[in-house]
Amino acid sequence: MDFKEQIKNFIDRAEGVLNCVNTSSLENEKAMLENLSLDYEKMQDGTFAKSVGSRKKEIEDLLYCHKKIASAVKFAKDAINCEEDMQTLALEEINDCQNLIEKLEISLLYSGKEDNAPALIEIHSGAGGEDAQDWAQMLANMYLKFATNANFAATTLDISAGDGAGIKSQTIKIEGSHAYGLLKYESGVHRLVRISPFDSNARRHTSFASVNVFPMIEDEISVEIKPEEIKIDTFRSGGAGGQNVNKTESAIRITHQPTGIVVSCQNERSQIQNKTEALKILASKLYLLKQAEQNKEKDKVLALQKKIEWGNQIRSYVLAPYTLVKDLRTGCETSNVNKVMAGNIEDFIKAELKYFANKKEE
Repeated sequence: MDFKEQIKNFIDRAEGVLNCVNTSSLENEKAMLENLSLDYEKMQDGTFAKSVGSRKKEIEDLLYCHKKIASAVKFAKDAINCEEDMQTLALEEINDCQNLIEKLEISLLYSGKEDNAPALIEIHSGAGGEDAQDWAQMLANMYLKFATNANFAATTLDISAGDGAGIKSQTIKIEGSHAYGLLKYESGVHRLVRISPFDSNARRHTSFASVNVFPMIEDEISVEIKPEEIKIDTFRSGGAGGQNVNKTESAIRITHQPTGIVVSCQNERSQIQNKTEALKILASKLYLLKQAEQNKEKDKVLALQKKIEWGNQIRSYVLAPYTLVKDLRTGCETSNVNKVMAGNIEDFIKAELKYFANKKEE
């Protein structure tokens, strides 16, 4: 590809994304957030202050990307008919802008009004016995590490220990900019192939675990939960948290009788706090269920639950006889399994966002 063709391809892609970004709207939102940050009373709420600061930084990053790319486009246009030294500098600027363009492109893929909400991740072990329970715990750790890498806040709200190893289920709340928007397409069955550490004959085993991701929408959510339609049970927390947590029945389990949805929370030290958190989770699930019914989309998480077994997986993680992680929807893959299990799943997330954006356009 010659210089002029590289320049033309860059300009077309860059101007395409620049024209889609409403910088005036971003500037206005930034000014509003700066005014909010001066409100002493509101900023005493740590969660609110963190969300304001996080969104402000995100906007500043997007505006920086826009400015840098616009400058590179101008330089590229000026360099088309210049000498070789200028063309070399233009190519260097183009290369420097590739990641910035991708960052803007990804930001434009957030389409749902729930995308900026915290993400609730539910992980359940499936077919595969003790291996599957161990695999479920490995997945939970992967998402916790992803949150740490992204500077997101992650809290385990509920956990059910496995029989001998791993977990039967775990619920994690992840808070950060576009947490749900980033993680929503992680929902599905995840398949692991490895030499089982629980098999004395060191044979290969296939294990399954399901991942369900929900938006935790608090103030904006409009779902009526009637007291007579829910059953509330208390029990002793089984996780860490000190003597008080384990000795008192502070954990809460809520059953929504009309739908059969069951949620539980044992993270907080008081029964009232756990009840409040559990009701938020229930409201989020009922909201998604209501959406699924309205949209008549059979693939919504709560509208259709697939069995956690062979044939329903969205992603395979192979540790033996070779190493490969492959998303079966997007085709995104890597042989660096250790990197993925350390929470570096950004490439898979980007591929998912682009894949489903294209599906919507079709």
